Amino acid sequence: MISLTQNEKKVTIDAGELVGYNVDGHEYIHQKGSPGWSNSDTEMFPVIGPTQESNFRVQTPKGIAVQDQHGLLRELEYELAQQTENSTTFIKKYVAGTKVKNAKFPDKSTEEYLYWPYDFEFTKSFHLSEKGLTIQFEIKAEDVMPFMLGYHPAFKLHTSNPVITAGNRIISLNQIMEVGNRALPILNCDSLTLTDGKKLKITTEGFGNFMLWTEVSNMVCIEPITFYPYNVEQPQLHTGFQNLKKSENIFKVMIMSDF
Repeated sequence: MISLTQNEKKVTIDAGELVGYNVDGHEYIHQKGSPGWSNSDTEMFPVIGPTQESNFRVQTPKGIAVQDQHGLLRELEYELAQQTENSTTFIKKYVAGTKVKNAKFPDKSTEEYLYWPYDFEFTKSFHLSEKGLTIQFEIKAEDVMPFMLGYHPAFKLHTSNPVITAGNRIISLNQIMEVGNRALPILNCDSLTLTDGKKLKITTEGFGNFMLWTEVSNMVCIEPITFYPYNVEQPQLHTGFQNLKKSENIFKVMIMSDF
């Protein structure tokens, strides 16, 4: 367990997973063991969304990849690469074609192993400052590698009527719950605010969209995404891919409680 501190702010990270963001005694992150979800954050890569209707197969320029819900990155373990008082960095590395054990098998999936036809290195870093917490993702792979990226943090709710504001749009918790597993899309948006007694602002770089999901009243997932997967039929999921740039492939999420 790693702790980052900055005055009244404290961030807690467990093996690369953000399990706490506490400001002046107020916890913003959904706690493991609470109803709703068994995690507090994860990443969706190299695909976002369900794949069961396409027999867990996704088309790539190098052939078929076997992928389960939200990709295989979550099945890999982070290695600690760097740590200071205010920042830390974790890395996951994957070798093309390596079979990865699928945690959803056999209860929720017919696929025991997943694989992807490209090498990649995925870096996740946390930096805590006076402004708040910045979570950065960097992808290194072949220039032509297709991918989707989503960050899936869950935020703890403290009141009975939280709202999310995105531009002129105001979204209630009931609206999110009514959409169900498809998640509510907030497209062409890089910043929104959660008002739940206190205010929390989430600003992104590189993603371009959000989707919102919950099935309970004590938490909400506010998920930056490069592509909303439920606008296409599953066999066409590959239409949501973008290719890596030749320059840096960096994506950021900034969480600010003081603004």
